[in-house]
Amino acid sequence: MEASVVEVEAVVGGGLPRTVIVGLPDAALHEARDRCRAALGQAGFGWPDHLVTINLSPASLPKAGTHYDLAIAGAVLEAAGVVPADRLGGCILLGELGLDAAVRPVRGVLPSVLAAREAGFDRVVVPAGQLPEAGLVEGIAVVGVAGLAELVSWLRGQDVVPAATEAPAVDPPDERRLDLADVAGQLEARWALEVAAAGRHHLFLTGPPGVGKTLLAERLPGILPELSTTEALEVAAIRSVAGLSVGGRLSRRAPYSAPHHSASIAAMVGGGARIAQPGAISLAHRGVLFLDEAPEFSPRALDALRTPLESGRVELARALAQTSYPARFQLVLAANPCPCGRAGVRGSSCECTPMAVRRYAGRLSGPILDRIDIVQPLRPMTRSYLRAAGATGESSDAVAERVAAARARQARRLEGLGARCNAEVPGSALRTRLPRPDGVDLLESSMARGLLSLRGLDKVLRLAWTVADLAGSDRPSVEHVRTAIALRRGEDAGAVAS
Repeated sequence: MEASVVEVEAVVGGGLPRTVIVGLPDAALHEARDRCRAALGQAGFGWPDHLVTINLSPASLPKAGTHYDLAIAGAVLEAAGVVPADRLGGCILLGELGLDAAVRPVRGVLPSVLAAREAGFDRVVVPAGQLPEAGLVEGIAVVGVAGLAELVSWLRGQDVVPAATEAPAVDPPDERRLDLADVAGQLEARWALEVAAAGRHHLFLTGPPGVGKTLLAERLPGILPELSTTEALEVAAIRSVAGLSVGGRLSRRAPYSAPHHSASIAAMVGGGARIAQPGAISLAHRGVLFLDEAPEFSPRALDALRTPLESGRVELARALAQTSYPARFQLVLAANPCPCGRAGVRGSSCECTPMAVRRYAGRLSGPILDRIDIVQPLRPMTRSYLRAAGATGESSDAVAERVAAARARQARRLEGLGARCNAEVPGSALRTRLPRPDGVDLLESSMARGLLSLRGLDKVLRLAWTVADLAGSDRPSVEHVRTAIALRRGEDAGAVAS
């Protein structure tokens, strides 16, 4: 995500014919000399019959990957006098070379082009297949080459490939998305989903199989506000580093990541031997991370979410380097009430023992549950309820309008506090720099009875502000606080004692 510029230098002559690469290269980079030698031969340019010394500067920075191939070939061609010496100045070269001299795609093109622009470079050469991805960055000329011969032609000033100068395209507005209107009934859960979207709160959905937990979670991105251009580029850069397709369209939709419950810690938070790659939580940055069947996940994988949930970043330390990826995601958990899933379902008998139910619920640790803002139980729908609620389901567009209005109120109120939505407001600012809500006695009573922790108190205050924003109020009322406590504890708002 934070690329470093590496200068590739080449010197030809001064010893017996061989090729030496220095500057802390890894095994894949050591093999680059063989790939580049074969590629130059296939393109009609011989490899120098002298000592070729290739230096990757700064020499103290560990180098890994195959994206140096094109720069190595360009430096050797310049040192051998095949191409003019002035054409490579101020130019970044990215790409892997095949033995047939074809230029192949590499990881991380988008963040590399962003870093090149910030470093003052005015030209960048990328594989032709990744020209649309690199073209998402404005303010720098991007050239796509399909083979080494095209690179040489461009360096000689011949047959220059047109640069990608068009403005980044966005997703078409009429592109189909999952709609909340598809969810039958579950009005309370739909309301909880709307509150979660309006304040970017974490959500825990509980209930037996088939009641709509996954259906609701999949539709949460559809009611979230569109990403800004900066956020969309950040999300696309993470996908590029992970080796996923970015394409030529800058998606403004909030990302959605739903790893399987067998995912390891490395798959969740990121991992790798030398330079760690982003995991599921970074792929959900600025979007939704959905963990279905949450108790089935490894307890260690779940506990690894604690720090990213608070800091919005994940730090991955390795022997040679420390990597940091953004991970400001909205967590949605889904779980059954017991291992068999039939507890509390009318007309079905649960065969789980009390100890099995306890052990199943205990797989979600207290620290993780304390970081959840909203707990929403879902119950099976009866036929009469479905008939009554069938015509009341709103579309995602209608809900998204209310969410956008609530987010606009938050942005105006939180200007200057370093937050854009209620879930990001620091606890100190929440208690001292915002107006005091009505009904604080309810919170003090809940804390005195041990129903809320200090973190839980802050989360209830944030929820109360979100409920007030959806209602168009300038300050949370007693009813808003009571609703927030009920959402936090998974209860009916009328059951919260005054």
